[in-house]
Amino acid sequence: MAMRDPLVLTLSCADQPGITAQVTAFLSERGSNILEAQQFNDRASDAFFMRVEFDPGGNSRDAIRLEFAPLAQSLGMEWKLALRDRPRRVLIMVSKFDHCLADLLYRWRIGELAMDPVAIISNHPREAIHSTDIGDVPFHHLPVTAATKAEQEAAVRAIAEDSDAELIVLARYMQILSDEQSAHFAGRCINIHHSFLPGFKGAKPYHQAHQRGVKMIGATAHYVTTDLDEGPIIHQDVERITHADSAEQLVRKGRDIERRVLAEAVRLHIEERVLQSAGRTIVFDG
Repeated sequence: MAMRDPLVLTLSCADQPGITAQVTAFLSERGSNILEAQQFNDRASDAFFMRVEFDPGGNSRDAIRLEFAPLAQSLGMEWKLALRDRPRRVLIMVSKFDHCLADLLYRWRIGELAMDPVAIISNHPREAIHSTDIGDVPFHHLPVTAATKAEQEAAVRAIAEDSDAELIVLARYMQILSDEQSAHFAGRCINIHHSFLPGFKGAKPYHQAHQRGVKMIGATAHYVTTDLDEGPIIHQDVERITHADSAEQLVRKGRDIERRVLAEAVRLHIEERVLQSAGRTIVFDG
């Protein structure tokens, strides 16, 4: 029997006995081989979540989708069936700080991230991110002011549509998206920001943290919502610091942790490992 590209099935529904058995039996009956399977029963919301990677054997994705639909409907599932190894089309937005952009492009070039960068958008000219080699990735300079924000965001949406972007990554894009823009990209726009205890807002947060003598810095990657920096969290990490670290060292360590956290969040998303539920995420790492 001819082998086809591996597929990823993700699903969620109200919890009840036998869901895993029915899904695995469905795949087994069609000669599919399960490569990885993870599930989560959320007792607080009485919900069930599952992610299954499988080799469909001689079955096409369209055939699997058509035949799985009745089972999904009978169980009230929200579900998705995707090609595991297909590069996702990613649009990256950046301002002057390009460490996250550079890291994403590097991981893409060495094959670590299965993505296809379809465009880079910046509110600053190309020269502002001179340290990053963007290669042949289309670059769009879209400056923004309070008076032109609506027009600029419309241009961003047009580029995303024209490039068939599946994911929007705010790689240290230092502009607040409007509620309209956040809603338009809901569920497919990832942002990265620092995480401090206590929190510091405004200019030079790492310098503020240094002045207060913080002992831990971190970063949070999350989906963008209309609530500023409060969307469902995908990935976080922290790093301990000491009194001996200067403000400049905090900035350096901050850049490092921001790029790592954002890259991991992008990986988790494009590998279909993140399911959203009631303002939070279920992350099937692997």
